[in-house]
Order: sequence, then C-alpha cells, then structure tokens
Amino acid sequence: MRIGLLGTGNVARALAHGWSAAGHDVLLGSRRPEERTDLGLPVASLSETAAHAEVLVNATPGTVSVDLLHSIGAPALAGTLLIDVGVGLSDDFTELSHPNSSLGEQIQEAFPLTPVVKTLCTMDSTVMIAPDGLDGPSTVFLSGDDAEAKRTTGRLLTDLGWPPSSQLDIGGITTARGQEHFALLFIGIAGGLDAHTFNINVVTRPSA
Repeated sequence: MRIGLLGTGNVARALAHGWSAAGHDVLLGSRRPEERTDLGLPVASLSETAAHAEVLVNATPGTVSVDLLHSIGAPALAGTLLIDVGVGLSDDFTELSHPNSSLGEQIQEAFPLTPVVKTLCTMDSTVMIAPDGLDGPSTVFLSGDDAEAKRTTGRLLTDLGWPPSSQLDIGGITTARGQEHFALLFIGIAGGLDAHTFNINVVTRPSA
C-alpha cells in the first residue's frame, strides 16, 4: 500500500522503515521537507503526502495534530484511512493535553469523512516495529468506529510483526481515551525500569 506518515520524528521514521521492509510504498510528510533530506527516506510536503497515500499515519505531537491536519484540509483527507498514533502531553510529560477526551476522538470529530483508527500509542517506537524483540507476547490495541478501517489497520500491524492473536479491538473511537491515558503509566513504568523498551500483555483466565 501507499502509506503516508505525517511527521519525521522517531516514531514516523521507525514505522516507515518497518512498513518499507514489508514491501509498502512509504512517504514522510513534513512542513519543511527541504530541511529533512538526510533521513534516508523519501520526504514531501504534508499535502503531497496526503495526496500520495492510501493510508495516512498521524505521527505528530498530539498538541498540534488537529491544527496540522486542518492545514491539509478535510477534502484532501476524506475517505482516507487515518491511523493515529499520537499522544498529547505537556512539555514536562506530566499532564495530558486531552484529559477528558482523546486526540483520536478529536480528529474523528473534526474530520467525520475520514475513518480514524487509534493504535500503537502504548509503546515506544522500538516495540512498534519489533514486538518479537520482547521476552514474550504482548498486546496492541485498536480503537475506531469503522470496521473495515480496523481490518486494514490490523493487516498493517501484522506486517510490523503483530500477529492477530496480539491485536485487541477494544471498541469505538471513544476507547482511544484508555490508550492515550496509559501514557502517564507508561512514563511511570519507564522510570521504574529505567528503560522504555517494554509493553503490556492482556492475560485472561484459561479457557474451560
């Protein structure tokens, strides 16, 4: 697929490399593409990236994501699956910028013709593209209102190394709150471990 990633930071670059290795056509979108020619990946403007993509990925800071998407424009985003991996945090990482909602919900509300799926925001970029590097299986969550959009997202997650058994659909886009609000616990766990490369696993009772 043609995957456009909005952003050029660690997350966008990691996902671009992961999907490129799986055979997808990736393009990074930047507000200043002329300054990002040293990444070893193709970079274009935000609008060019949106026009190129069958699937868009929001990998921008959650505090600016909605404004950035508005700069591209709703018509350019209509009908395109948007996978949102962003989280809005204060500069000191102590507060959520969407404490009573979620970035995923706000994007879906602002762009109703764009199916939004929230995923991959409960881990760092290393785990996103190499879940098999951990000491055992773990869980990646999906939130969204469009069933077909979640199926497509699931296939793209599989291409990153997440088998269907590790993917957990937790419901509509309002459940993105749980994913994003986990960021504060993530920061606490990272401090306790003195490491960011970890993930959580949902463990249930054995089947009868």
